[in-house]
Amino acid sequence: MADVIKKATRDGYGEGLLALGEKDANVIVMDADLAGATKTGVFKKAFPDRFYNAGIAEGNLIGVAAGLSLSGITVYASSFAMFAAGRAFEQIRNSIGYPHLNVKICATHAGISVGEDGASHQCNEDIALMRTIPGMTIINPADAVEAKAAVLAVADFEGPVYMRFGRLAVPVINDEATYKFEIGKGITLTEGNDVAIIATGLMVNEALIAAEQLKAEGINARVINIHTIKPLDEEIVIKAAKECGCVVTAEEHSIIGGLGGAVAEVLSENCPTPIKRVGVNDTFGGSGPAVEMLKIYGLDADHIVEAAKQAITLK
Repeated sequence: MADVIKKATRDGYGEGLLALGEKDANVIVMDADLAGATKTGVFKKAFPDRFYNAGIAEGNLIGVAAGLSLSGITVYASSFAMFAAGRAFEQIRNSIGYPHLNVKICATHAGISVGEDGASHQCNEDIALMRTIPGMTIINPADAVEAKAAVLAVADFEGPVYMRFGRLAVPVINDEATYKFEIGKGITLTEGNDVAIIATGLMVNEALIAAEQLKAEGINARVINIHTIKPLDEEIVIKAAKECGCVVTAEEHSIIGGLGGAVAEVLSENCPTPIKRVGVNDTFGGSGPAVEMLKIYGLDADHIVEAAKQAITLK
């Protein structure tokens, strides 16, 4: 069997910026003194005249990005998720969200998988924060292929976008030659009617592993990749709930206000369904190797399997 290729979604982000820069001279990239870590340095090296470092001043980063966008420029503004979504929330809300400007906020190092950097840098609240901003589109790619495709797709999308990327190298599950990214459209990866596993980000791969484990026990799980959390693909979520009778959500984010919250809101209003949420359970993270942290905080296939079995009993 061929070796599994692993690559961080932040690497896909850097590759997407490079490809975009080559075909669109109207794109500018900004960073908050983290170009090496966020992978915007790839764009900086190729297009130095279209790259701006705002320094460790995330509020200024967002303010300048907003101003540049008013001149018709498409701006990709980057920092770590904790600083992009957390420290600069007010500027994003008032300077980008309120006037609905064409700025793409690209946050790397999201979630528990930041690992050794610890709780201060493990942003598990960013999706919840961005979901509250009217008109904000939120994208959380499952792998590097999807990340690159998303970067290119949002260039043609008018309006503010929050894109979430990870530090940890994760399995590549999509084929770059055939993959097509559509904003707001969920993707069914496996068929099954016993339980629907709705996942986002690096948890999509864990959901696929969980589905294989469940299949070995005679349980057929439908795995759905939700790369766009807002606007949520309500049609695919409701359809899965009706046909499977129970749902599990899986995300590398707090279970409060993230994908689990979004799915629960839709189902409670349209199709009340038993649901179990796999994610960070209202707690701060800690410092340790990324893979170990994911397991400690229940963000792995085994916990998805357990949640699926619990959800089935609630039918």
